[in-house]
Amino acid sequence: MLEFDVIVVGAGHAGCEAALAPARMGLKTAIFTISLDKIGYMSCNPSLGGPAKSHLVREIDALGGEIARNIDKTFIQIRVLNTKKGPAVRSLRAQADKAQYTLQMKKTLENTENLDVIQGMVVDIIVEDGKAVGVKTKEGVEYRAKAIIIATGTFMRGLIQIGENHFEGGRMGELSSEELPLSLEKLGIGLGRFKTGTPARIDERTIDFSKMEEQPGDTTPLRFSNSSSYEELAKRRQIPCHLLHTNERVHQIIKDNKDRSPLYNGTIVGTGPRYCPSIEDKIFKYPDKTQHHIFLEKEGYDTNEIYVAGLSNSLPADVQYEILHSIEGLENAKIMRYAYAIEYDYVKTEELTYSLENKNIKNLYTAGQINGTSGYEEAAAQGIMAGINAARKIQGKDPIILDRADSYIGTLIDDIVSKGTNEPYRMFTARSEYRLILREDNADLRLSKIGYEVGLVSKEEYDKVLYKEKVVAEVIEKLKKQYVGSSNPRVNEVLAKYDETPVSNGISLFEFLRRPEVTYKDIKYVSELIEEFSLEDYDEDIEYQIEIQVKYSGYIERSMKSIEKHKSLEDKKIPENLDYDALENIPREAKEKLKSVRPLNIGQASRISGVSPADIQVLLIYLKMRGKN
Repeated sequence: MLEFDVIVVGAGHAGCEAALAPARMGLKTAIFTISLDKIGYMSCNPSLGGPAKSHLVREIDALGGEIARNIDKTFIQIRVLNTKKGPAVRSLRAQADKAQYTLQMKKTLENTENLDVIQGMVVDIIVEDGKAVGVKTKEGVEYRAKAIIIATGTFMRGLIQIGENHFEGGRMGELSSEELPLSLEKLGIGLGRFKTGTPARIDERTIDFSKMEEQPGDTTPLRFSNSSSYEELAKRRQIPCHLLHTNERVHQIIKDNKDRSPLYNGTIVGTGPRYCPSIEDKIFKYPDKTQHHIFLEKEGYDTNEIYVAGLSNSLPADVQYEILHSIEGLENAKIMRYAYAIEYDYVKTEELTYSLENKNIKNLYTAGQINGTSGYEEAAAQGIMAGINAARKIQGKDPIILDRADSYIGTLIDDIVSKGTNEPYRMFTARSEYRLILREDNADLRLSKIGYEVGLVSKEEYDKVLYKEKVVAEVIEKLKKQYVGSSNPRVNEVLAKYDETPVSNGISLFEFLRRPEVTYKDIKYVSELIEEFSLEDYDEDIEYQIEIQVKYSGYIERSMKSIEKHKSLEDKKIPENLDYDALENIPREAKEKLKSVRPLNIGQASRISGVSPADIQVLLIYLKMRGKN
């Protein structure tokens, strides 16, 4: 019998981060996957990032995770979205070379010290005295561990639906896990049923791109990971994607075949993602819209497969064929892989603690789609936190619980644990009330300290973050103290360049930089005429950070005051063994919710669905009377 400190079940985006974290923290770790050829596989859209999702990727990188480094090694296009909007919602998005992404992640796992990569289907979780102590594979081999992390994605009782046809599968062409969910149910773990889907892939050679709008990547070098080299990234050849639209003919075909869609004829029972709907959902829920966006995205340098983003569906093959051929530019498109929907089991997150450990079975953690979320980024975020917390429990240390005021990861975990998931959860910037503070550009400043302290961020990398923090603060203070006026000809020269109102009185360089179009380089240009004053050139990340903190200083200050109020509630701890039944004047439904979630503090309790502000006041009075806060 083989023994490990940590065993991870599943090698998708959650599983990879969940395994790398404890291994890099010095614990003997094993990761199990049904297929060694599908490690970190992008089963749907071959891309990472976008609004809020890029924030998660940056935060994982700040904590010492791998997803950002891997996409930087393998992207075929990268661009910044929402450039005309504020920095809180600006986001990176990169298309990956799907095959290379998997190969690079596999290479990373296989060459990580303390990590064994094993092909095998886990069919049973071994529990003794209320604690997870090991797993059993289909081959009949038992492996023991001090902590188990389950990150099975869509594989638990996966059922693929294409029109009238359905068959078992965790993904197209891969086995589903039929025995593991039975094992979890025997342990008393509650399971639900969700649905997701993916569009067809078509042959690039059969597409008329002249009828579409080309969308190239950004020419400025961009990166997700602070450890990646801008110089190397600038050498990457980028592949454009293309924009096109559905039309009324397509919509009519879908309407005519409503009864053949498993989504609408009652075949599919699982709840689908509201914010990443199938094309059937779009047509029937928005009947007044005459067209919907479609993006064609190549799946890699060495393949002709094109991903048809925006056309996810579960319709029969013949209907899919008719739809594609009714879209301008796709009249002769050949389908290489058909679209399909997939139903799968997930764990009801009311059973999780904020460390992602199961409340009833100690040392058992879950991460990713098994927790009712959707998306690679959400999965990876949970994976690294489950990995860190499993390792820290073994080390005899307290778990790392990220606050929603400090990170999108904290917001994600707080949401799914406090509120549960009645539909696949997807992260949005709108989910965070502190999004102006939680920008993707400052993820390293917010979280690298934690990554360093747990042992996932090197001293060299952390020193770079400390240097950045120090320089930004020093330069901002310097700008506040230095004034310029119209006697400096470059001041109004810069303002004229941006059609800004010229200045007649003195103005600090800080206030000057607050002008919408003015950049740090403009300020440096102006400062060259100031005696005994100088500004240095810094790398792009530092200069951008200076600009953002200056331009949005007023908003940031107000947000910080809001966070202080939030922190005051988070600091009011709730005893783990509090007897909620002893609380008078709180309805039974609220008591049951509080007992189920077991919030760590008043802030978390206030966000539980079904717990009212009046209930929180009763709880506060109760704790105060007993001297708990």
